[in-house]
Amino acid sequence: YPESLSLDSSCFSSPPVTFLQELPSYRSIARKRTTILSWDKQSGTLLKPTDSYSSQLEGEITENLDNQSIRKYALNISEKRRLRDIQETQMKYLSEWDQWKRYSSKSWERFIEKAREMTTHLELWRKDIRSIEGKFGTGIQSYFSFLRFLVLLNLVIFLIIFMLVLLPVLLTRYKITNSSFVLIPSKGADIQCTVYPISSSGLIYFYSYIIDLLSGTGFLEDTCLFYGHYTIDGVKFQNFIYDLPLAYVLSTVAYLALSLLWIVKRSVEGFKSNLIRSEEHFQSYCNKIFAGWDFCITSRSVADLKHSSLRYELRADLEEERIRQKIAERTSEETIRIYSLRLFLNCIVLAVLAACFYAIYRATIFSQEHMKKEIDKMVFGENLLILYLPSIVITLANFITPIIFAKIIHYEDYSPGFEIRLTILRCVFMRLATICVLVFTLDSKITSCDNYPCELCGYNQKLYPCWETQVGQEMYKLMIFDLIIILAVTLFVDFPRKILVTYCSSWKLFQCWGQQEFAIPDNVLGIIYGQTICWIGAFFSPLLPAVATLKFIIIFYVKEISLLYTCRPSPRQFRASNSNFFFLLVLLIGLCLAIIPLTISIARIPSSKACGPFTNFNTTWEVVPKMVSTFPSSLQSLVHGITSEAFAVPFFMIL
Repeated sequence: YPESLSLDSSCFSSPPVTFLQELPSYRSIARKRTTILSWDKQSGTLLKPTDSYSSQLEGEITENLDNQSIRKYALNISEKRRLRDIQETQMKYLSEWDQWKRYSSKSWERFIEKAREMTTHLELWRKDIRSIEGKFGTGIQSYFSFLRFLVLLNLVIFLIIFMLVLLPVLLTRYKITNSSFVLIPSKGADIQCTVYPISSSGLIYFYSYIIDLLSGTGFLEDTCLFYGHYTIDGVKFQNFIYDLPLAYVLSTVAYLALSLLWIVKRSVEGFKSNLIRSEEHFQSYCNKIFAGWDFCITSRSVADLKHSSLRYELRADLEEERIRQKIAERTSEETIRIYSLRLFLNCIVLAVLAACFYAIYRATIFSQEHMKKEIDKMVFGENLLILYLPSIVITLANFITPIIFAKIIHYEDYSPGFEIRLTILRCVFMRLATICVLVFTLDSKITSCDNYPCELCGYNQKLYPCWETQVGQEMYKLMIFDLIIILAVTLFVDFPRKILVTYCSSWKLFQCWGQQEFAIPDNVLGIIYGQTICWIGAFFSPLLPAVATLKFIIIFYVKEISLLYTCRPSPRQFRASNSNFFFLLVLLIGLCLAIIPLTISIARIPSSKACGPFTNFNTTWEVVPKMVSTFPSSLQSLVHGITSEAFAVPFFMIL
């Protein structure tokens, strides 16, 4: 015991330690090391596993010499060296072929390991994300990792659309290959349905270019950015004809399937982690107290924040325990009262949602009816306001409703954890449903005619001669406006707020205002909102994934600068595993909501007769049955069986 004390004092006779060495986990490790060293010194022997265990290891190595790795055993270096000597001795008794296989297998494993190390250095924003992780912990780091994932996802989606749709068109247009366009044959469509007036070029004001750039109209309307540009039936190469309508549909199916599989693959890891973390309340207390520290933190201020976060979690757990006890002791009258209050408050929530959806509906109709006026008849600000009216209303709704929901939730008497989850769920529904409301409003406007019948073309050709392009323009405007709002809030709200709080700290008003918090859920909902817009709009605007990629790259640097210089981390921190699973779960909800209006647009609404590759089809999806009809009869029967409701419904339920 005295010898142990002397060793312990010698171990801690170094210069003043950092705050990490004051943690109980560090001291327990130091005590273990001291005890082991003192026991070794008294006995004069090295720690070794028991003889039975050593013989068992040697037996395993002898039996599995070809694929054995000593690294997987929790042994000290001297024991591993002894086992390696045994391996090398036994290698001498193998044949040359077996020795060559052994050495080649080891070399391949080393090569794979080195290649993985090299690929980690090629990761996008690796240094920036590691720096954020070190300064602010794994919770905020998970947001930036999630943003990097969306950049890569949109880049891959863009490459799929580029390879299947855009590349054959560019190769033919610029005479890079010996190919030509196959024009769409006329099938007796009414001449009124084929009229597509595009903005004429001529003497126009300079600000018109700005409006066109922000709204996708004018000079951008007939570019490869939008659906109407691809009014061809195919590309004829030397040996085959490339079916562009089929490739267009398959590219949409491919990017949606890829997004689904990629998200599910990444979310499985988070689901496993969450499944492992499902624990009893007593285990939750133990984990927070003994294993709750984030060892990636290196900043003292962030360490203090982590301490306060752990205290907040413990207080929240105790509050939940108090509420559970309160629920258990609740009388019948109190139960009826609280459920009646919750029913009333949920009716208010539904009323707020309905009011927002109706405002978006009216703004969309007003914008669509007035956007066809001549630019000369409107001033610059009025024209821009008409074009962006749905986007402005959606942004205001997304800004106001979370504040209302946060006020309402306090009166519903839920536990703190459930309050956060329910508020986030309501905000998710609000943000993503607004996009669906916009698309459904456009669809209803497209398929309804006011003063003349729609039977001639199947849709409102007078207002929407190329309705796919105009839906793509709406998605493009939402994407651009969302980026403008993020930049404007950072430049004109966060930075001035930081300056006022820093240099006018003596004023009580600014002290109460404080620095802007970097709220992880709000920021995540913002980028998932943008990704849902991209999924819906990529069919109508094939280059929208490229725009989304650039947008998310800009957002990454803007948010990084804002985090480092203007924001402070939220006291309610998220674990990285919980955050990643939550982000991907909300992203999966966004993908499901994006598929619904997109499927209706492809399968139910008649395709435009004046533009696009589907002018000779009643709907976009008709190109798939046409392709299937060219298959052999046995293969046709198989395809019809797979696509039937009897197979498809149970399959998607299981999936």
